[in-house]
Amino acid sequence: MNTNSSKPALIIGGSGIVGSRAVETLRKLYPDLPIAVGGRDLAKAQAVAARFPNTTAVRVDLDQADLALPAGAGFSALAVFVKDYTLNSMRYAQRKGLPHITVSSGVYEVGPEMALAISKPDAAPVLMASNWLAGAATFPAIRMARQFSAIDSIRITVVLDEEDMGGPAAYADFVRLTESAPSPLQLVDGRWHWADKDEARRSFTDVDGTAMEATGYAPLDVLSLSTATNAKSIRVDLVYGTSASRRRGEAFSTEIAIEMEGTPADGGSGKRRLDIVHPQGQAPLTALHVALAVERALGLRDGQALKPGLFLPESIMDADYVVAQMKAFGTIFKETR
Repeated sequence: MNTNSSKPALIIGGSGIVGSRAVETLRKLYPDLPIAVGGRDLAKAQAVAARFPNTTAVRVDLDQADLALPAGAGFSALAVFVKDYTLNSMRYAQRKGLPHITVSSGVYEVGPEMALAISKPDAAPVLMASNWLAGAATFPAIRMARQFSAIDSIRITVVLDEEDMGGPAAYADFVRLTESAPSPLQLVDGRWHWADKDEARRSFTDVDGTAMEATGYAPLDVLSLSTATNAKSIRVDLVYGTSASRRRGEAFSTEIAIEMEGTPADGGSGKRRLDIVHPQGQAPLTALHVALAVERALGLRDGQALKPGLFLPESIMDADYVVAQMKAFGTIFKETR
């Protein structure tokens, strides 16, 4: 497997709002890491690449088996910010032995990715990071779970501001995952369950005390947390509307509320809530988590590059480190009991 980080990490969709933020984040974390901004529109990719040193641009066509990349092109990893319906990017990564990171699949549609990864288990590391904002809820929830000796339920509610949608690719993902998806997958009393319309709805109190209606959503957090915490019940819900900061007349923010119930390890309250807010919206958090996934895949922090296999984020990344980086990049945490 090629783990030569002297070759550029290819960010497919890197000319978009979130993808370009990932390029910026990687550049801050690793100034010397070569990066290639990949996109359908080469001019847009070049415009993003021109903003950063040691960054180039390439045209990428996901409908082509070779992604329309030059035959002699060499990369160290692929991070894909758009939904690749062809899986050509994963096949390309497997042929080249490169880490492949995806962030756009719902829990109901990961079967093709998993089948391709399982069919060639020794070809490349495949990281399915389609958790909410690539892990922004998963890792804090894992740290929070340490406060309990047994967990009855985890309820994650994410607030996406209407003005914080991002670019066309993000909007296409949102429509697919909210309008075209089947019922959301939930863990209910130890049993996996596809919630019907009534079960998918619930009332929710926002970080500023505003009552809202949340609807079941389908990121991979339910899968990650089911194995990382052994909680009896897990659900993820989405509020699409106005964030608390915008109600105050400020710019939009992104918000995550993690509500956990169970037997506390310290004998205190059995109900705890963690509110997570980033005042610049969802893009910085998604970008950070993908950057940290690239960091882990290439072994940039500890020299231990990821070996071939199929992974979820929490299986290969340390929750304490990720949360510390979230705070360093401007994320606000508030816990109540």
